[in-house]
Amino acid sequence: MKQPLITFIVTYYNLPPQLLHDCIESILALSLQKEEREIIVIDDGSDVSPTDALKDLIDEIIYIRQPNSGLSISRNFGIEACRGEFIQFIDGDDKLNSSVYNHCLDLVRDNDPDIVTFFLSNKEEQDTGFEYEGPIEGAEYMRKNNLRASACGYIFRKKTLLHLRFTSGILHEDEEFTPQLFLRAEKVFTTKAKAYFYRERKGSITHESNREWVHQRLSDTRGVLFRLTDMADTLSVAERAALQRRIDQLTMDYIYNIITLTHNGKYLEQCIEELKQKGLFPLPDKDYTQKYKWFRRLSSTRQGRRMLCMLLR
Repeated sequence: MKQPLITFIVTYYNLPPQLLHDCIESILALSLQKEEREIIVIDDGSDVSPTDALKDLIDEIIYIRQPNSGLSISRNFGIEACRGEFIQFIDGDDKLNSSVYNHCLDLVRDNDPDIVTFFLSNKEEQDTGFEYEGPIEGAEYMRKNNLRASACGYIFRKKTLLHLRFTSGILHEDEEFTPQLFLRAEKVFTTKAKAYFYRERKGSITHESNREWVHQRLSDTRGVLFRLTDMADTLSVAERAALQRRIDQLTMDYIYNIITLTHNGKYLEQCIEELKQKGLFPLPDKDYTQKYKWFRRLSSTRQGRRMLCMLLR
């Protein structure tokens, strides 16, 4: 059996089945022959299976139902099951802007990339033309750019993963996965295409705001930061510089989230001390972005952090 060009790994859990139906239809609308694509739907133990709503599409997909295990396990399962040369992750309530995404597929067909990048948008974008840059090594790209964490924002070659998988049991697992993926990539092509449509829904994981969720999010981010820092010590000079920019960016985001999610100055100072012990604070004086430089200056002193707490209420 011929290897598909690309496998779409669609993760699903307790969503309106019509959203999943729309997601799959957006894949079927792409410029791919049936033998070029593989669609794997991983149902993470939903209360009700969506298969009744997918009767007209069931011959187009591979449906796998597993006990509820979380997004990381679902994606890892999809990676192990897929046959495609390339992989695209899609959350079951999102979909592809098909006409725009087709340009990214052309890049895959014509340029033998390891990664093709594009943007996520909360609007169903129209095809307004297409430009791209590359190829560039993944590490070099990371040294020059802020990396967008979402694993859904990339088409990537399966072989590039090697043994890389998502860490289970944590929130925002993409923060740890994506930089490691880019460090493995030799040929990255970048686009400004808004090829992926995501829905903002109340009750989704990105909208949770209770204290337990806040605590887990911050704790998981801290764990990712520390693991990436330990990893950086094992890399070459060039790779370490690439990963360091991502670590610095993630550290800034972590401090920002502590302020905005907890509004607790005492807790902020405790976390700052932990970052100091790990060599992650103060933030290094780097010319990354204006936002980074502004935040670094204010966060470097206790008085500046108090000001940030007032400004970010």
